[in-house]
Parts: sequence; structure tokens; C-alpha cells
Amino acid sequence: MKKILIISLIILVSCSNNQEESEYMRWVGDSVFDPEKDGDFQICGNENFVLQYFHLDNGIQYQGEKNELHRLYTENYKAIEVDQSGWIRIRFIVNCQGQAGRFRIIGSDVDYREQIFDERITDQLLEITKSLDGWVIQSRDDLPQDYYQYLIFKIDRGELIDLLP
Repeated sequence: MKKILIISLIILVSCSNNQEESEYMRWVGDSVFDPEKDGDFQICGNENFVLQYFHLDNGIQYQGEKNELHRLYTENYKAIEVDQSGWIRIRFIVNCQGQAGRFRIIGSDVDYREQIFDERITDQLLEITKSLDGWVIQSRDDLPQDYYQYLIFKIDRGELIDLLP
């Protein structure tokens, strides 16, 4: 009986899902609020319930969808003459009011090894992304939800070649 009680206690303690006690995020890529990076951007709900992009089955959540995003980046991005190619991902949260924040950037070369791109490229892409104001508000059970969104940019020698997803 003592063994069963001890084993049950160990299982209960190990199954605790308290985010504050864990050094790991709920999902890979979750963004912890950083006042220096994120300013006054606020999510509307609970940190543990920000929807992931794969929970959204409607494709890109922007008014005009990918065509509109492609148009906006094509019109506003100015190619930089550098010998850098690869992928730049900007991941962020769209809150329940359709506002975007908590922008995080990661880059990789064409072989998917981490790469830091020239700031003239990343700063430009980040500023365009921050200026977007057509994010669609998502809801569950008729309640507006916060959700993660991401954009991936294919760069070839400083020129913007493609936008994913």
C-alpha cells in the first residue's frame, strides 16, 4: 500500500503542468513577454492558451490573404546588395483585437543552418510586418482568441524571392 501511495505521489508531482515552474515553453517557439522588445503589446487571454498557427485551419489569417501580403512586401521591400541567401522567419502573436506583437526573428542559410542576416534586410522586413493592419480576429466558442502567426521570407543575395506560408 505504501508503494502505491508513493508511486501515485510521484506521478502527480511529475505531471504538474505549471508553466512558471518549468524551464520549457508549452510549444517550441512560444514567446515570453519581454518589455524591452515588446513594449506595451498585450495579449487578451491566458499565456497558456495562445492558439498556434496549426490550430487555425483557414490558412493565412490576413485580409486579402497571401496575395495581399505578397503585394505589400513586393511594393515595400527594397533589395539590398549582399551575398546572403536563405530564409528569414518572423513569428508573432495576433491578439484578440487583431493587433500584432511579440515579433521574433530567426534566419537560416539555404542549407537551413542558423544565419544572422544583414540588419538592412531584417529591419526592413520587420518594419513592414509591424505595419500590417489587416490581421483577422479569430474566435473559439464565440470568444476572440490570441494566436501565433508567422511569415517566412526566401532571400536570394538580398532580394526577396518568395513569401510563405
